[in-house]
Amino acid sequence: MDPNTGKKGMFNKLSKKQAFQLLDKEDFKRITISFYRYVIIDNPFELRDKLYFDWHALGVLGRIYLANEGINAQLSIPEYNWKLFKENIHTNKYFKNIAFKIAIQDNGKSFFKLTIKVRSQIVADGLKTDDYDVTNVGKHLTAKQWNEAMDNGAIVVDMRNHYESEIGRFKGAICPDVETFKEELPVVKELLKGKEKEKVLLYCTGGIRCEKTSAYLKHHGFKDVNQLHGGIIDYAQQLKKDKTLNNKYVGKNFVFDERRGERISKDVISNCHQCGEPFDTHVNCKNVNCNLLFLQCDKCKIKYENCCSVECIKTIHLPIDKQKEIRKGSGKKKMYYSHKRVNLNLNNND
Repeated sequence: MDPNTGKKGMFNKLSKKQAFQLLDKEDFKRITISFYRYVIIDNPFELRDKLYFDWHALGVLGRIYLANEGINAQLSIPEYNWKLFKENIHTNKYFKNIAFKIAIQDNGKSFFKLTIKVRSQIVADGLKTDDYDVTNVGKHLTAKQWNEAMDNGAIVVDMRNHYESEIGRFKGAICPDVETFKEELPVVKELLKGKEKEKVLLYCTGGIRCEKTSAYLKHHGFKDVNQLHGGIIDYAQQLKKDKTLNNKYVGKNFVFDERRGERISKDVISNCHQCGEPFDTHVNCKNVNCNLLFLQCDKCKIKYENCCSVECIKTIHLPIDKQKEIRKGSGKKKMYYSHKRVNLNLNNND
C-alpha cells in the first residue's frame, strides 16, 4: 500500500535532487503529453488512488488534478510504456477516447515526480458551479479555421497569464495583464464590453481554460464565441503536419513543467527582466524563500548569482539555518514577476 493512500495529495516523497538523479540515469525516451476532460467523477479520491497505483507502475511522472468535474493532467511517460498507458486510460469509464496533446519539444525531463491531487475544480475560476453552464462551450476551430478567422478580422483573446503571453502570442491578440485565471474572466468580459455580437477567438496552452471562458462569455450574451481546438500545443502539431498552413503564433509557448517553454517560431519577443537583452526563458530565483518566476539571461544569471534582487543575493549567502528561519517567518511567496510590482533591473545597484 502506498504511504500516501487516503491523503489529499499523492506523490512520491523523493527530494527534487534525488528525483533528478534518477531521471538522469534513465536510458530511454519519454513522451510528454497533456489532456483534460470535464466529466462527472463520482469519487475522485478513490480514482486518485487507482491512477497513482497504475501509473506509478508504468513509470509515469507528472502533475494531475482531479475533481468531481473532471481531470486536468500533464504527464511524462516512458516511450516503451506508451501503448500500455493508452490502454490503461482508454479502458477507464471516465476517459474513453480522451484526446492527448503531445509536446512539440521534449528533452525527457519535463517532470521529475508523480503527483495526483484532488481539488474542488480542475481549473480555479473563482465562480460557483451554478453561476453559468460550463457545458455550453464555444465552437472548436482547427488551425486552418483559426487562421481564416484571424484573416477575416476576428477578435483574438489570450486566456493565459501575463508571464505566459510575454514570451509568445498570436499576432494582434488581446493579452490581459493578470497573474491567475481567476482574475482573468471578469477582466476579459470588461475588455470585450460592447463587442457581444462580434466573432471572438479564444486560445490558451491546451484548451482547458478556453472551455470555461467560452461558456462564461456565452452566458454573458456573447453570440459568436470560438476556441482553438487543443490550444497552442495542438496548433503547433497541425502546422507540422500541414506545411501549407501559415504560422500566426510568434515566440514560445509557456509550459508548466521543467522545460518552461516550447519554441513555436524563431522570434524572441521578450527581454531579460534585469538587463533588457532579448531573452525568453523563465527561471525561478535561487532564493527558495522568494522563488520568483522571471526572465533572466545567461549573463545576468552569472552576474546576479541566479537571483532576482540584491536582497536575495544576500540571502543565499547566509547560513542554511538562518535561511530556514527566514522561510518560517515569511508570508505568501511572490511567484510571478509583474512589471508594476517588482523592479528587477539591478544595474543601479552595481
